[in-house]
Amino acid sequence: MLKAVKFNRYVTLLQSIFGVPRVRSATHFQVAMARLTRVTPLSPDAAALSRRPLLGHDHAQCIRSALAQADAVCEANGARLTPLRRRVLELIWVSHKPLGAYELLDQLTQEGHKPAPPTIYRALDFLLENRLIHRLASLNAFLGCSHPGDAHAGYFLICQHCGNTEEITHNPALQSALNVSTEAAGFTVLQSALELSGICHHCQAKSS
Repeated sequence: MLKAVKFNRYVTLLQSIFGVPRVRSATHFQVAMARLTRVTPLSPDAAALSRRPLLGHDHAQCIRSALAQADAVCEANGARLTPLRRRVLELIWVSHKPLGAYELLDQLTQEGHKPAPPTIYRALDFLLENRLIHRLASLNAFLGCSHPGDAHAGYFLICQHCGNTEEITHNPALQSALNVSTEAAGFTVLQSALELSGICHHCQAKSS
């Protein structure tokens, strides 16, 4: 039985949209999610920005790529990526887990900086406005965007055991299905994000 996985309201929404039967096992969950998302293979650039520390994954290069893309996005937007904003973005990318504002404040303080909380929130607002990070509402925390600068819905897999969070590549079929559902309900979506909470395959392998 899938005792460890606690489905939130987003999973219920997916099941109602796609008609997925009640999940009875971890294997059934994986099969259902694969059918729901049908994630296409990532491009080399997107794979380099994967949130999962895979075997052979060069995380230092991952961070450098994210910062280089941030520089390009800000230049295109006519925005200024100040040293503090850049450092906040770098700290978010250093972690494979979403970070809250006060966690970022603590890390900056340990580095000798003395930013006030409003300063951190302004930096986070800037990064959000330029689509360089995502805010996970369920955790009140922030995650680096794997395809920054592009307007897109965010789909996230959040592991309840290790805390690692993975952004699923944009899926037009899934977004289209959600659009049909919300339009049928006469609901106007202002911000689109889908957060799925469960157990990642790494943690499942450790517990088996």
